[in-house]
Amino acid sequence: MRFVRIYQTYFYFCNETKKCFKLEQILEPYHLFQDPIRYYFAMLEDISNAKKSIYIETYRIGNDSIGVKFKDALTRKCKQGLDIKILIDSWGAGSVNYTFFSELIKSGGKVRFFEKIKFNFDFFTRGHKRNHRKLLIIDNDISYIGSSNLTEYNLNWRELMLRMRGDIAFTFRKLMNQDYRIYNKYVFDKKKYSRVIKHNDFEIIREIPSITIQETKKKYEKLIKNARSKVVIETPYFLPGFMLRKALMDAAKRGVDVKIIIPRHSDVNLVDVLRNNYLGILHKSGIQILYFLPHNLHAKLLMIDDEIFSIGSLNFDYRSFRYMYEISLIGVDKSIIKQLETHIAGTIAESIPFDYEYWKRRPQISRFFEWLLLPIRHLL
Repeated sequence: MRFVRIYQTYFYFCNETKKCFKLEQILEPYHLFQDPIRYYFAMLEDISNAKKSIYIETYRIGNDSIGVKFKDALTRKCKQGLDIKILIDSWGAGSVNYTFFSELIKSGGKVRFFEKIKFNFDFFTRGHKRNHRKLLIIDNDISYIGSSNLTEYNLNWRELMLRMRGDIAFTFRKLMNQDYRIYNKYVFDKKKYSRVIKHNDFEIIREIPSITIQETKKKYEKLIKNARSKVVIETPYFLPGFMLRKALMDAAKRGVDVKIIIPRHSDVNLVDVLRNNYLGILHKSGIQILYFLPHNLHAKLLMIDDEIFSIGSLNFDYRSFRYMYEISLIGVDKSIIKQLETHIAGTIAESIPFDYEYWKRRPQISRFFEWLLLPIRHLL
């Protein structure tokens, strides 16, 4: 199988059938993806066409077929003299190290691993402060932001990635450069690195580990409290704090249609066990909970009244709000909203409603583990 591009429409050619099939038509300036195969191909095509620079900030690049494809594509661009910077979280990197990128580095590419794991008095909490942001910036013109790492293990997951054309890429590049400079330093001035950056009609929120600041959480609470008709959340890991739970329940009680869509089974079983502790009371308050069935739902989305959206790397859980370096894009662009409505409809079509009666009959062993995990809910 091989891929070809005709203008902004992508196709793949199947060697077995000798036929060419339409893969994706890229809408500009904003195009939403949920299928990893489709956005991986679009990313690699954009990298291939890059003229000046390629910056990547991600939690994980896999030592697998996808990771190797990206590494090889970036190495080729290094040899052409482009400015290449890669920032990967040390914990998320797994088996990927400087040796994996040896040819790229020899060719002039720059690679850094964020916050190497260190054994010290603050190991338990600091070890959870990971860089979970996911950005790809090309030529100060094309940027990708969303939920996905660069690995093959998520090829059958439902993700949410936004490709953008325009000078917002320059803003993302400046933010990524700041992260690149502090990649292995303790951040004392948290307000400097955790704030809302405005770009035209968009807001970019950078979350930094903090018990008190939590800009995204405050923004979400405000958006939910002001919702008039509809709130939709898609998240793989649903462990909201008390104030967010209260905002959601209050919204449902005043007649807002609140939908929370989560995977029936995520890739983190402990979170699935613990979230059950919250689902019953949320359901009784009038919130509609839906389980996505086919595979893992890894999209991270908040939509308010079909008018305001937030997408990015942040999960709807304690850990993302408190301990992770995250990034979210909040906006009102109608073309993005329209694509998100289609995305949400597709997610709901493959979901089933939460069964409250079944939940009440769940085994005592399940209840026991919910209770057992509750004290460490901030770290899951």
